Amino acid sequence: MEVPEEVADAPVAPVAPVDALAPPAQLAAQVTPRRRRRGRTALLIVGAAVLGLVAGTCGGYLVQADREPTKLPSLSQPTLPQAKGKGPEPLSAAQDRRVKTDGDLRKLLLKKPGGAKKADWLAGSDGWMDLAGYADMYEKPDEIFGDLVGDEFRRAAVTGWESGTTTLEIRLIQYRQEESPAAADAVENSQYWAEDKDATDSWTVPGTGSGMAYVHTDPETEAGYLPLYSAEAHAWRGDIAMEIWIYDTKPISKKKIMDLAERQMERL
Repeated sequence: MEVPEEVADAPVAPVAPVDALAPPAQLAAQVTPRRRRRGRTALLIVGAAVLGLVAGTCGGYLVQADREPTKLPSLSQPTLPQAKGKGPEPLSAAQDRRVKTDGDLRKLLLKKPGGAKKADWLAGSDGWMDLAGYADMYEKPDEIFGDLVGDEFRRAAVTGWESGTTTLEIRLIQYRQEESPAAADAVENSQYWAEDKDATDSWTVPGTGSGMAYVHTDPETEAGYLPLYSAEAHAWRGDIAMEIWIYDTKPISKKKIMDLAERQMERL
């Protein structure tokens, strides 16, 4: 049986003789192969690529320079046809809310019912309440005064009356609202404190969006005085915040506070 001849896969590089008696440093230099130097072919390829990129860029500039400039569209707009005939009639006072709210704010308050006694304890003068007077209705007037200035307080109108054991007060507070929706923010703040009280029932006032009415079922008690029940309502429309406060020695019904809140908001 013939044995096939062994064919080498690739030429074998000759191995230089190693001097076994040489020092270790020289022996390592003889055994370790040297890194192959990069050939000139790779450098020529890289140089050609760079030259090609530069030449292409220059050629593009030259081609673009020979072209005619593209015309820009005209800045003037076509003339729009004007509508003919008379313009719409201005809104009537019944349709334009600003006619109401920029006028005498006191006229938008509910009227005192027949048989009721006009309240002589109201703050302010002739149905108006100024900034200081309104701030004085709170526990910390100094802080509230600064807040109202920042909220662009404009004016406030107030009315109230007494009927039997019931005492009632209604306030309309108007803001300039050049920087923020202060009326809505004020109502939201009042609603927060109303809901924070214990034993409180609440209902949405129809037609007001976020308006709410509250009845506090636990009375305030103090030695020597009858128990005092309370109810309140808070809503807003445009730049006006509405507040209604009712006090009575007897429990206050939902119907009573809701009726007042709905009728007052309808006038806005």
